[in-house]
Amino acid sequence: MKLQKLLIAALAIASTNAFATDGYFAHGYGVKSQGMGGVGIALPQDALAAATNPAGMGLIGDRIDFGATWFRPIRESEIVGNGGPINDVYKANDTKNFIIPEFGYNKVINDQLTLGVSVYGNGGMNTDYKNGIPLFNPTGKRTGVDLMQLFIAPTATWKINSANTVGVTVNLAYQRFEAKGLQNFANAMYSSSPNNVTDNGHDSSYGAGLKFGWIGQLNDQISVGATYQTKTYMSKFDKYKGLFAEDGDFDVPANYGIGIAIKATPALTLAADVERIEYSDVKSINNPLLPNFGLAQLGTNGGAGFGWRDVTVTKIGASYAYSDCLTLRAGYNHTTQPIPKSETLFNMIAPGVVQDHLTLGATWTLSDKSELSLSYMHAFENSVNGTASIPSTFGGGNANLKMYEDSIGLAYGWKLQ
Repeated sequence: MKLQKLLIAALAIASTNAFATDGYFAHGYGVKSQGMGGVGIALPQDALAAATNPAGMGLIGDRIDFGATWFRPIRESEIVGNGGPINDVYKANDTKNFIIPEFGYNKVINDQLTLGVSVYGNGGMNTDYKNGIPLFNPTGKRTGVDLMQLFIAPTATWKINSANTVGVTVNLAYQRFEAKGLQNFANAMYSSSPNNVTDNGHDSSYGAGLKFGWIGQLNDQISVGATYQTKTYMSKFDKYKGLFAEDGDFDVPANYGIGIAIKATPALTLAADVERIEYSDVKSINNPLLPNFGLAQLGTNGGAGFGWRDVTVTKIGASYAYSDCLTLRAGYNHTTQPIPKSETLFNMIAPGVVQDHLTLGATWTLSDKSELSLSYMHAFENSVNGTASIPSTFGGGNANLKMYEDSIGLAYGWKLQ
């Protein structure tokens, strides 16, 4: 009953929206991982491990973890060189404080088998231009989007031998989306379904996929890991089938990665991950604005999207056991840029341009052996200035994007045995 109540609470909190950092994915999953730059493929630390590598659940024992991260992105766009009287700076921060929950439970069944579940916000995007964007609507109506993704990830692991553990997760996914203030595109010239482009309230989408993982202990000091997550196939956003390509389709991209963890001294552990996120395999994310905007209506297979490229994410982190009660963490996360300079117009409502993240963290072990963990992340301000990014039919010129982010995470966990 206690576990059921915790799960229900996590799901309730998860209705809060978020804007993530490696493209629109989170920089890390679990407060401990977040304090180390998001590493975790070869270094599981809590019952959120399945979000990074399912095999990690086989190495953490019986435990429960729950927490939340306060997330604050600061987004700004600028229109320059346009033929109309709209060259200006536009701030997208009328909504800027978000809570991202996490919950995990793991149970050791026997020496070879564990079963568990991780519940977490995979990522999302949010912009809120209170006074609108003139290129998107002519009346000053509030403009923006609101996308949230929640994963519920039941996981099983098998210890093949003393050195190798494999795991599999079923990713059960829920998405919620809303668009506002896109009236200039809600007509038969630009959309295959003009009534399903904007201002239709929130719509929901459901889907599933798989995630596989392996962790191998090379010796007492070094472990390595690998993970692969299939594309998560989602039902379509019917209320926005005239906006997203393929009649409202918005699948979660496949991703994969490798990692290493090294126990450099009895107190110091170093870890690194490299991850690839395949945004290009989802048309609504990858389709470019031009020439698609002039050749196909929004909502069709070739309809214009956000033009995002695949990204490679590099994560490094360090954990230092300062004492029996205090562990300190630090890390760095870098992602390649998903948004080309030619694709900045539509990305005024999804400006995921940050690339470099610095993180800090700590865990206090309490007298009852439970743990209180804290993380901090700062994503440094980054800009993408457009190049021929606004079509001549909209007056030409360019849209420039800018964003930075901060987050603070707090989690509580305890071992059940």
